[in-house]
Amino acid sequence: MFDEKSYGLKMDKAIDVFSKELSSLRTGRANAAMLDLIKVDVYGQQMPINQIGSITTPEPRMINIQVWDINNVPLLDAAIKKSDLGLNPQIDGQLIRLPIPELNEERRSELKKLIKSIGEKCKVSIRNIRREANEDLKKLLKSKEISEDDEKSKEKIIQNITDGHIKIVDEKVSSKEKEIMTI
Repeated sequence: MFDEKSYGLKMDKAIDVFSKELSSLRTGRANAAMLDLIKVDVYGQQMPINQIGSITTPEPRMINIQVWDINNVPLLDAAIKKSDLGLNPQIDGQLIRLPIPELNEERRSELKKLIKSIGEKCKVSIRNIRREANEDLKKLLKSKEISEDDEKSKEKIIQNITDGHIKIVDEKVSSKEKEIMTI
């Protein structure tokens, strides 16, 4: 049997991945989610920063990381410098301060392009899910499990679900662009 909800859930997952990617982009404001994609090689495995220390944002342009094990401070420092966030860690014992620099015009336009391309990738994966759903419908029609009318009505439902998800992506893209331009 054909279940359009499962395709909607797949599209929701695509949007979740997209949202995570967006939140990890560096705007001019401190945001702990920026560090989510950075993994640090400690204790023989890749770990996210929030499992190595506590992250706080005491000011709009500052992120502090209180590292629990002093031996991990240099590893964390190296991982942050290696990331493409362009941040310069300041070390004070077990505390790492990350000042967030102002965004210049050039960086803002780079970020806008990046946001658009991440959004496009998400839309492509949503459309691929729609295509997969439509192919499944055609198979069901061919094997006479559903009628042509059923196929048409299900295709409409899938198209509506797709349109809704694409609209969410567009809204997230434009709100992130606004955030970048207003700082």
